[in-house]
Amino acid sequence: MTAPFFRIALILGLLSAIGPFAIDMYLPALPSIGQDLHADNNVTQLTLLAFFISFALAQLVYGPLSDMWGRKLPLYLGIGLFAVASIGCALATDIETLIAFRFVQGIGGAAGMVIPRAIVRDMHTGVQAARLMSLLMLVFSISPILAPLTGSAVIEFYGWRGVFWAVTIAAFIGLVLLATQLDETRSANERSGSGLSSAMAAYRLLLTDRNFLTLTFIGGLGISSFLVYLANSPFVLIQHYGLTPTQYSFAFSINAVSFFAVSQATGWLGERFGLVRVMRIAVSAYALAMVVMAVVMASGFNQLPVLATFLFVGYGFLGLVIPTSAVLALEDHGEIAGTASSLMGTLHFVIAAVAMVISSVFFDGTAVPMAAGIALCAFSAFALTQLTIGRRAAVAAAE
Repeated sequence: MTAPFFRIALILGLLSAIGPFAIDMYLPALPSIGQDLHADNNVTQLTLLAFFISFALAQLVYGPLSDMWGRKLPLYLGIGLFAVASIGCALATDIETLIAFRFVQGIGGAAGMVIPRAIVRDMHTGVQAARLMSLLMLVFSISPILAPLTGSAVIEFYGWRGVFWAVTIAAFIGLVLLATQLDETRSANERSGSGLSSAMAAYRLLLTDRNFLTLTFIGGLGISSFLVYLANSPFVLIQHYGLTPTQYSFAFSINAVSFFAVSQATGWLGERFGLVRVMRIAVSAYALAMVVMAVVMASGFNQLPVLATFLFVGYGFLGLVIPTSAVLALEDHGEIAGTASSLMGTLHFVIAAVAMVISSVFFDGTAVPMAAGIALCAFSAFALTQLTIGRRAAVAAAE
């Protein structure tokens, strides 16, 4: 693998991770944020939900902008806004102000989620795109591994406000890398035909493309299962199972290790068996692990090692589902890759926000509702795959 290939993956992964880093790093502080700002658990969770809502909706804007203006300018705008909002979060004196700045922070962070995927599509297709996407996922996955651990250390010495000062620094590092290490991948000629009318036409095309929507929903349901865990795990693992914030950080990181380690096999497996087949098998194994987990937990075997084992296996297979579904969804839309990546990201996080709201309604402080929510997302992804991708594959094989 060439050095430039890895360098691009590293930069794109870091830019993609800036927004999620602002989530994962402060997860260990959620209970203390609620205590400090005199808010109960449900209200404190709104700081997550506000971020996800704006993170989802803003992606609809960044994609068309990146098609019209090129990839770098919208990244500058988004990451700059993220840095300003992070300072606001650090200075917040009540939960309402924190929620408001988290909303703005999500608007800025959305740029880093949308545009790197479009850059991957600008540069590669097929297995090479899957290989670059999985490498991007490798760097991106450093966030849920290192962020909670870093967050615990920062919280220990500087309190939860220190987390937001830390992500402000991360944003400025991202701006420096963007300015000095990343070239523009969308030429002036390619931008010339892009405008508001072409963006609307692109969205209409994508919303009528069954293949794009199917693959996007499969990936979105997979991401939702992880975000349901993300939203509930601080309260379940710290308050229910009695872990310290540092122990929680290690427990949370284990799942990310599984995810990124398995995801690195995407390119090799895709080259050998085909991306569609890899995704179908991975979705099946992922759903099986999560459904069995929910059944076992509901049966009374709800100890932490049981939960951790099933999550480790299930999220490992999810590491194959996310990059393959994204590459396959963008495969036929190179000319509107920014807009396609926007719609994909928005749908991913709208699905996730709905899943998080539903799971919060049934949350009772134990692990069982969380496990059930994760399993429901996984089974829905499996069912959708079998009804669409699986059926088309079977017809093609018969012919």
